[in-house]
Amino acid sequence: MATPQIPPDPLSVDDIAGYFTRSDGSFLCARWGRPLAPVVFGVTEESLGTIKGAIEAVAALAGLDVAETDPELGANLMLFFVRDWEELTETPGLDRLIPDLAPLVARLERAEANQYRVFRFDEAGAIRACFAFVRMDAHMAATPADALALTQAVQAILLWSDTAFSAEAGGRAAEPPLARTPEGHTVLRSGVASVIRAAYDPVLPDVARDPAHALRLEARLRRAG
Repeated sequence: MATPQIPPDPLSVDDIAGYFTRSDGSFLCARWGRPLAPVVFGVTEESLGTIKGAIEAVAALAGLDVAETDPELGANLMLFFVRDWEELTETPGLDRLIPDLAPLVARLERAEANQYRVFRFDEAGAIRACFAFVRMDAHMAATPADALALTQAVQAILLWSDTAFSAEAGGRAAEPPLARTPEGHTVLRSGVASVIRAAYDPVLPDVARDPAHALRLEARLRRAG
């Protein structure tokens, strides 16, 4: 599956910083330190192919391998699609992967959330696992499968800010990761694609907590552009 993009639209350093500046003001950019080993629950066979295709396409954008299994965890990218959050508490063994699962489900129900992600990190701070949960409410059910799959893949490929892709972020980071072309096609925004590529530059560290990291990312965007 390819990742079509809208034409280049340069990002400023502040735009890039917005993707990784959290609601408490701290800066944190983390990437995977190992190949992705995805597994998907709660979808049809047809949708499964679409989701795995999106994961492979975004991984290719990052230059990250996709493997059948992770030697430590078996699967390190788990996506769960449910109709109701309560289904998570009925999933065998999930409470061992997600501590305090019941209180988490209660918070998601109170917030009427339709998606949530939990990341795990290795000793160096690189991403070692991601658990993504999607509740298929009316909005999610109305989203085309390819757009839903691509959005989930993008949000799992980096540790974005907790406000990224929402109005709270401000600037370009407030825009959703996908856009529609005049022809009506859903595509990955070129700025988001460029940030993903830059963040996976082999010279850069797997994790950065200094806001100056945005300058390094912006330099790579200018070089690539």
